[in-house]
Amino acid sequence: MKARLMATAAAVALLWPAGQSLADMAAAEKWINDEFQPSVLSVEEQKAEMQWFIDAAAPFSGMEINVLSETIPTHTYESEVLTKAFEEITGIKVNHQLLGEGEVVQAVQTQMQTNRNLYDGYINDSDLIGTHSRLQLAYNLDDMMAGDWSDVTNPGIDIDDFIGKSFTTGPDGKLYQLPDQQFANLYWFRKDWFDRDDLKAQFKEKYGYDLGVPVNWSAYEDIAEFFTNDVQEIDGVRVYGHMDYGKRAPDLGWRMTDAWLSMAGAGSKGLPNGVPVDEWGIRMEEGSCNPVGASVSRGGAANGPAAVYAIRKWDEWLRQYAPPGAASYDFYQSLPALSQGNVAQQIFWYTAFTASMVAPKSEGNNTVDDDGNPLWRMAPSPKGPYWEEGQKLGYQDAGSWTFLKSTPADRAKAAWLYAQFVTSKTVDTKKSHVGLTFIRDSSVRHESFTERAPKLGGLVEFYRSPDRVLWSPTGVNVPDYPKLAQIWWQQIGDVNSGAFTPQEAMDRLAEEMDVTMARMQQADEAANVYGGCGPRLNEPKAAEEWLAQDGSPKAKLDNEKPQGVTVNYDDLVARWQQ
Repeated sequence: MKARLMATAAAVALLWPAGQSLADMAAAEKWINDEFQPSVLSVEEQKAEMQWFIDAAAPFSGMEINVLSETIPTHTYESEVLTKAFEEITGIKVNHQLLGEGEVVQAVQTQMQTNRNLYDGYINDSDLIGTHSRLQLAYNLDDMMAGDWSDVTNPGIDIDDFIGKSFTTGPDGKLYQLPDQQFANLYWFRKDWFDRDDLKAQFKEKYGYDLGVPVNWSAYEDIAEFFTNDVQEIDGVRVYGHMDYGKRAPDLGWRMTDAWLSMAGAGSKGLPNGVPVDEWGIRMEEGSCNPVGASVSRGGAANGPAAVYAIRKWDEWLRQYAPPGAASYDFYQSLPALSQGNVAQQIFWYTAFTASMVAPKSEGNNTVDDDGNPLWRMAPSPKGPYWEEGQKLGYQDAGSWTFLKSTPADRAKAAWLYAQFVTSKTVDTKKSHVGLTFIRDSSVRHESFTERAPKLGGLVEFYRSPDRVLWSPTGVNVPDYPKLAQIWWQQIGDVNSGAFTPQEAMDRLAEEMDVTMARMQQADEAANVYGGCGPRLNEPKAAEEWLAQDGSPKAKLDNEKPQGVTVNYDDLVARWQQ
């Protein structure tokens, strides 16, 4: 692998012109030596890549541009460190603003609706790939790199090295977004507790199988019950078998659209997303770009038995096995709560928080030992009873560079240069060490991460494993993410409050999505708003007709709690490494 990378980089170096802007190489060399190590490139290859940036940016020197992303450690590093490096090397000043995820989506939506240039570039979740590919308001990067942006496209960009490129590809096969950071929602557990002989014996005596990483939701539930109600206390601390959140807020909707239904098995087989039914329960037939409905009556699965089961388990586990107050937590409160050290496992944990979970004990992190080694591990998420081999298993966030056509051409070009800079091979390995949000296969496999892997609780092993393809972002079945995503949290919040049962809430959710998609269909048919790829809803028919067919939507199982199954964590990692 390393030899291939070096050969590729050497070949690319020949494509870069000899430096005319040698005055800026002094800054580049300083950053290479002082900041951009380690790297998959040699120092000489890094210099060649930076020389290309110097030359390509010359027409834009002195320009000031504005970009926007959500607030996570990776983007903080870009905003505080990489903007300074980029300005010193290229002469282009970048104001990289950080806001909450919802505010980023709102800004993107506002710029698309008003055609006013609010920002010159966005790091915008690839969840919007279905939106961007249909509305045609975002630049198609494949065409731009080969056309108007060819003079500002890095010969060493190596698109095939980006592990999330399938997530940012539209139904037309074109690339619309460039991944900048990526993280998965995985299973998290206290390995030190799971390895205790007394707890292992106690668990096996009660349940008849070994305490270990749960393969299915039945085992997860048994483990949650065991730690909450049987173990109860470890080292004088009251412990719980589950962690989640339930506050009625937009991030509760993302909690569910981030593939909770697919973990239960609601969707169809197919990677990176189910075909014809995706992880939202929206149906779009293979070979089509037109969604046909979310309700079971239209062939969707958003209110089918698997989806209702998923929501019911979320609600039950939150009430029965999570620490007091968890039901009122939001996304930002629940994840750091693990560092208190009173939770045995979490079925749904974002690896973006790895950096904070490996903080030292001196900073209040009770999930590492005195030497800073994690007492926890991450592993693949358990599967619900409706899940079938060949389905996606969970969510992977891919915050990706997106450029809207309402941005003036010169500003878009300058922003594209910055996007390539912060994702370049010169920079990416070091950035990956800071944020631990891998985007390049070459960085994942760099020897520096082999050395660091024991301190990261399984993150490196997961991203080097063949299993990583089972985690993916929202796919192309969702025709307009901003319009549809906002529907979810109110309905799910009604389950948490007790106002509606899971079935009632999902019926309302599916119907509201269909009503919203019907409006999109009218707009597309009247004015080609979605480029002919807007929804074309099926006529409703008896749900039983759809449920009787093979695949999703799936009929209710007689037994939604089969025998629990677990696997030894060390055996799992050994399988990955083979």
